[in-house]
Amino acid sequence: MWMRGGTSKGGYFLKEDLPADSVARDAFLLRVMGSPDPRQIDGMGGADPLTSKVAVVSASSREGVDVDYLFLQVFVDQAIVSDAQNCGNILAGVGPFAIERGLVRAQDGETKVTIFMENTGQIAVATVQTPGGRVSYAGEARIDGVPGTAAPVPLEFRDTAGSSCGALLPSGNAVDMVNGVPVTLIDNGMPCVVMKAQDVGATGYESRDELDNATELKAKIEAIRLAVGERMNLGDVKEKSVPKMMLVAPPRDGGAVTVRSFIPHRAHASIGVLGAVSVATACLIPGSPAADVAVIPEGRRKTLSVEHPTGETTCVMELDETGAVTSAAMLRTARKLMDGEVF
Repeated sequence: MWMRGGTSKGGYFLKEDLPADSVARDAFLLRVMGSPDPRQIDGMGGADPLTSKVAVVSASSREGVDVDYLFLQVFVDQAIVSDAQNCGNILAGVGPFAIERGLVRAQDGETKVTIFMENTGQIAVATVQTPGGRVSYAGEARIDGVPGTAAPVPLEFRDTAGSSCGALLPSGNAVDMVNGVPVTLIDNGMPCVVMKAQDVGATGYESRDELDNATELKAKIEAIRLAVGERMNLGDVKEKSVPKMMLVAPPRDGGAVTVRSFIPHRAHASIGVLGAVSVATACLIPGSPAADVAVIPEGRRKTLSVEHPTGETTCVMELDETGAVTSAAMLRTARKLMDGEVF
């Protein structure tokens, strides 16, 4: 099934329909997407990392969990299939897909689907609209980066701190100096390096095309990325799609913070779901670069609007009495695009 999930798009497969051997599976998925080729002309990919994604879904044997979800990023111009990260946008389609494929029985009205994210060992709960016991993709929810409206798919993330790096702040510091730039190394569902845009010679308000054409800026950011892999417990990240690089600046449109995201070598048209959660969390860490530029509301329940090139993404963060983030929720949408066979 081909689906749009959030601001991404890709193929959703039942695990049993793919080769059990990971090498054979990855070779098949590269063929499916048409990689490696910058146009992906001989496959289903859309010549963009955001449209070259795969969800592998299976019924779960874990207590209290409905389905297991493995995310695979199929590189566009390299013969690489990576499971080194999660994807919260593709996650938005997993609940509807699981119901459509009979892995989860739909309730009348709405159906909660508890999803184990295999990449990081964390759990998310998706709420899917199922009037009359059938998935509905039509609705009035609107998310920036996607035209029109669709049925809402709220996602709640639990215990995502340190999902890939072993700790929320893998270096143990709110701020690290890397190549002369103050950064926060953080992982609240997505490993990210958060720094002020101005500290690397940007404004933080550039368009995606401007960022993709900023050769010197990208080289400076990549040097920082390569330098922090070991500190983030990710090892050598030269061939990896994490950590993501986040340039932050003061908000311009009434939000909490402005972000320009690299994923990791191309600028993101918006921002990834779990990347937004990690950046929003960084804004709540006193003394961090993000906290210096962010506008934070009062209270233990904080609604933080993360501004990005095509609009904003809203994170609802729950904090405990110590100020630590205990859960994060986001609104996404999804749509079934095609159901059939791919070769």
